[in-house]
Amino acid sequence: MSAKGEAGLAKPLWLCNKCGRSFANRNQSHTCRKLELEHHFQGKAPAVRELFEQFLAALQAIGPVAVLPEQSRIAFQTRMSFAQLTPRKTYLVGHLVLAKSTPSAKFTKIQSLSPRNHVHHFRLESPEFLDAEFLVLLAQAYAVGNQEHLSAQAA
Repeated sequence: MSAKGEAGLAKPLWLCNKCGRSFANRNQSHTCRKLELEHHFQGKAPAVRELFEQFLAALQAIGPVAVLPEQSRIAFQTRMSFAQLTPRKTYLVGHLVLAKSTPSAKFTKIQSLSPRNHVHHFRLESPEFLDAEFLVLLAQAYAVGNQEHLSAQAA
């Protein structure tokens, strides 16, 4: 299975006609509910919002990304969602989707969903967490969001 159609061109994203959200897969299961980003930061320490902004800036340094506030999380998407954050009172929890299981002290848990989709959970408590090692992992997750891991396997 590849993210590319004929002639190596990326397949167009499917748009939900109810909420306008785009997905790599047609009729992707989701909840059509638009929320504001601020919904997630009500009652949280200001440092939590600052950490979120630093995480987002690190992602945007890699490339364009859609920020999708959902009911219980904030998802980050290019062609597909590849990362998420959930604000807690004084920190953030989140995960990255990587193409291979990548053990690291950064991760609290790794869930292997398929041979090329592994969810790596983390707890973000300080800006120091966003070090060079994590930025490399973030770039790898961004590539998964672009479905580059599917193209590489198809080649």
